[in-house]
Amino acid sequence: MSPDFARLLSELRDRLPADTLLTDPGALAAHARDAAPFSTAGLPAVVVLPRTAAQVEEVMRTAYGCGVPVVPQGARTGLAGGANAVDGCVVLATTRMDRIGTIDPVNRLVRCEPGVITKRLNDAVAAHGLTYPPDPASWETCTIGGNIATGAGGICCVKYGVTADYVLGLDVVLPDGRRMRTGRDTAKGVAGYDLTRLFVGSEGTLGVIVGATLALRPARSAALALLAQFPSLTAAGHAVAAITGGGYAPSAVELLDRATSQAVAEFGHPLLRPDSAATLIVESDAPDPAPDLAAMKKLCEDAGAHQVVAAGTADESQKIIEARRLVSPALTAFAATLGGRPTAFIEDVAVPPSELPTFVGTIEEIARRHRLRIFTLGHAGDGNLHPTVVFDESDPDEVQRAGTAYDDIMAAGLALGGTTTGEHGIGTLKRAWLGRELDAVSHALHREIKRLFDPRNLLNPGKVVEA
Repeated sequence: MSPDFARLLSELRDRLPADTLLTDPGALAAHARDAAPFSTAGLPAVVVLPRTAAQVEEVMRTAYGCGVPVVPQGARTGLAGGANAVDGCVVLATTRMDRIGTIDPVNRLVRCEPGVITKRLNDAVAAHGLTYPPDPASWETCTIGGNIATGAGGICCVKYGVTADYVLGLDVVLPDGRRMRTGRDTAKGVAGYDLTRLFVGSEGTLGVIVGATLALRPARSAALALLAQFPSLTAAGHAVAAITGGGYAPSAVELLDRATSQAVAEFGHPLLRPDSAATLIVESDAPDPAPDLAAMKKLCEDAGAHQVVAAGTADESQKIIEARRLVSPALTAFAATLGGRPTAFIEDVAVPPSELPTFVGTIEEIARRHRLRIFTLGHAGDGNLHPTVVFDESDPDEVQRAGTAYDDIMAAGLALGGTTTGEHGIGTLKRAWLGRELDAVSHALHREIKRLFDPRNLLNPGKVVEA
């Protein structure tokens, strides 16, 4: 059936409070896309900001009856185009659904709505001596619903795991407006298929998350950190292998390549040498982190580090961790020295940790071949890296070279037994690459699952897989 936009708007106005509907051009444009470059976006017909799950059901039933597509959105911090609007759609923004419900210290769980900011949730459970470990880089602005939809990771996931490891159950509204509950409140449970895991990482293509039950852990101990710099990528890789293979459980193992180390050093961080081929930032939050930190410091030295700084206090640790936090402002400062309209494209590829030195070296070669500045940083402990291409978007030739470099990085990651996305998702940006990563049977099954949940292809169409 053809979409009936006039009927859609009329029925939504009848069924929802007036302040939940936005149709002015500025609001429509503001909700057209997430933070991903190189991804197309359409213009929505209306933005809906529901406050309750019942209102989400009304939106989905109405849109389904009118044949109008719906694109769910959180805070639009995504980096794969998964929340980009399609022309004439309903953008369903869940940011007003931001209530934190039960915090249960005995069963170590919390119930909340999808619009809750990740850091706000962690602050709330901290008052009970608990923590919600997943910590995406955007945790001060991203939402729990968006984290679940994309399967978000974070810096501490090397020890504590990713969002999927903490989702016990979900309340979901299906494309036709039916509401369902998945999962459980118990620590264990294997009754039926694991539909919860199916929705985690589905990027809003199978249903709209309206509530979540999340597992919690006891509050983390105060951490200590070390910073080690190496004359070669191979030496840094040996250090990572020695740490993970030695039975240690660091709460973070972050890697900065040569270009990134230089940028942070030039930005003014006092601990970084600009001539290093690689920098590792390692953190331990063991009950007594000092012995572990001393042992990991020696492993870095044995691997050939030409500088290792180990913190003895919380303040010293903060100075070390600041080197990782300064990456974004350092790259912004570098981009400001360029002409034209500089922009940064943050990638997300994961390889087996043993392949990190080879992969980073390949990225450096790709940068030389395409005459680009590519800054590679990421989570060395689990092999998830974020090559960041800085280029002038006003220069068509440079834009073309940046796009080709992106493809080369994807291909290199797959060739090393990796995946094209460790935590950002597929969205529109990597849909073609998903077809290369999955075998033909698996790819066909993905399309069949999409058709089962959304036979009319109205929920976030064009994302992840084609129906």
